[in-house]
Amino acid sequence: MALMVAAMTMGAGGASTTNNGAPFLHNISTAAEFSAVQEVRLARAQQLLNELTAATGARTVAATLSSYDALLAELDAAGSQASLLEQVHPDSAMRSAAETFTQKISAFGSELSLNRSVYEALRAIDLSGADAVTKFYVEKSLRDFRLAGVDKDDSTRARIKSLRDELVLIGQDFARNIRDDVRIVYANSVAELDGLPQDYIDRHKPEPDGRIKLTINYPDAIPVFTYAKSEPLRKRMYMEYNNRAFPKNVEVLKRLLAKRYELARLVGFDNYAAYVTADKMVGSEKAASTFIDRIADASEVRSRKEYLQVLARKRQDDPSASVVNSWESGYYAELVRKAEYNFDAQSVRPFFQYDRVKQGVLDVMGTLFDVTFKRNTTAPVWEKSVECWEMFEHDSLLGRFYFDMHPRENKYNHAAQFNIRSGIEGKQIPEAALICNFPGGIEGDPGLMEHGDVETFFHEFGHLLHSLFAGRQPWIGVSGIQTEWDFVEAPSQLLEEWAWDAATLATFAKQYQTGEPVPAALVRQMKAAEEFGKGITVRQQMAYAKLSLSCYDRKPEEANLDELTKTLRAKYIPFPFVEGTHMYTSFGHLDGYSAIYYTYMWSLVIAKDFFTQFDQAHMLAPGVAKKYRDTVLAPGGSLPAAELVRRFLGRDVNFDGWQKWLEQ
Repeated sequence: MALMVAAMTMGAGGASTTNNGAPFLHNISTAAEFSAVQEVRLARAQQLLNELTAATGARTVAATLSSYDALLAELDAAGSQASLLEQVHPDSAMRSAAETFTQKISAFGSELSLNRSVYEALRAIDLSGADAVTKFYVEKSLRDFRLAGVDKDDSTRARIKSLRDELVLIGQDFARNIRDDVRIVYANSVAELDGLPQDYIDRHKPEPDGRIKLTINYPDAIPVFTYAKSEPLRKRMYMEYNNRAFPKNVEVLKRLLAKRYELARLVGFDNYAAYVTADKMVGSEKAASTFIDRIADASEVRSRKEYLQVLARKRQDDPSASVVNSWESGYYAELVRKAEYNFDAQSVRPFFQYDRVKQGVLDVMGTLFDVTFKRNTTAPVWEKSVECWEMFEHDSLLGRFYFDMHPRENKYNHAAQFNIRSGIEGKQIPEAALICNFPGGIEGDPGLMEHGDVETFFHEFGHLLHSLFAGRQPWIGVSGIQTEWDFVEAPSQLLEEWAWDAATLATFAKQYQTGEPVPAALVRQMKAAEEFGKGITVRQQMAYAKLSLSCYDRKPEEANLDELTKTLRAKYIPFPFVEGTHMYTSFGHLDGYSAIYYTYMWSLVIAKDFFTQFDQAHMLAPGVAKKYRDTVLAPGGSLPAAELVRRFLGRDVNFDGWQKWLEQ
């Protein structure tokens, strides 16, 4: 679950003055056509840059800032669209072209961020009559230039530029290795699928030798971990799942850490973790570490209690058991939920047919935020299963988005929202895409989702709404999701709450064969059962957060990822480390989020505080949602995140809502 942004050095959300609001693939169906459009954008960006630096008159908002903003709009439209297509397009030529333009656009952005003439032009703008949003935009832009290293000498700036160009290539290698390594795990017979849902068994037919082919993608792997009675199958799946991109990404990560460390030192920081946290809400890598420790300490007692419950359940099958292994954790936790809470996760799957869930999410969001969604069947898409939708407020088109929701070969294999372009008030609408890997999309398969999939759908739709509602700012540099990075998950985590509300689920969660709404009592059982394992999950997240931070808060030669992974698992996670696994090679956040994986829990604290403001007995009431839309989502990046929080809550954030959630 993530927010994906273009590989850009300087900040804006994507937009383009060359598109005029048409769907972004308008007149683009081949790699050559895509490349031609991107070349036009780059040429226009270069023209704007030349005009900006050559201007000799007074530096004004109307002239200087407008030119700079238009330049960013061209660059980031190209960057966002290249970033999306290199991850999802079925045609290898298109993916290759997109990768090439990601490199070109990032190189342009890196050079721009080190351009002293542009920096001095922005510094010279007369802001005496400017509004607050414009002043904040300029202030934030100047800060970003300084963090980029614009004030360093010529040779240092040249090395910074070179490092950033290298890092784009390294990041592409890292992501490609993860995306391409879809490993195969075989069940030896149908008998080894015992315990799995019948629809799962039905869509996995035996091969001529009797074996059943499975992949390590989510729709295949997660049910095995949760339901398969066969321990050997679970273990085989676990080993392959946790070795994706191994050994290829071992050397890739070494290069990534070394280059980022050198970059941070050149800019003036002790390490990359200090560098990347300098413009976040948390403020420093030391504060991030303190936050991780606070969360881990708060959840320790609960985690230990839950582990002992799982171990006790295993001992019913094996009285001599002294430990629960990682490949057993999901299976035995599910058995505890069955026994202690009288809940079987498979019992709700028939209520979560993909098509109904999709429409339900759209209907719920329309009710909450007073918008409507309409399918656009004429907009060009990159693959036949992709759907284009548009969001309206009354008769006004607010934004456009795409659903690419089922697994396929050579496609991004997690769940994320990708930006395509941000809106500019009065000029263009925002576009974005949800890229997920849910069941469905196969003829004859009803597409029954786990409840966790439903929760993920709500989560990613939270990112989507943030992009669309925030796309009406006057400047591209503050439009869209431009808040501090450790705030961006809060809006998506807040929307997860609606996936647990019985009244909300009853509007769309209907038994796929009978149409019966999901019973409220079953939802209550599901929610009670879900509370089990919360302490373990929180500490697992802190293990990942500490690993993320520890990769970057020291010299790269001191970051032995095998040892760090093993040590941190022992400290935070009760299930022993499994020798021969290398989960870090597929931990994609080590590139995109680098040192700041803590942001998921940081944002969750904010989201739980936000949720205290809603009427939890009437979750579909739109009143508070409208205030939330206006004060948190719509401002985009035009205010500091702490100010967004204060405007909605009427105070600073606190831990009370999170603590209450932890203790439920």
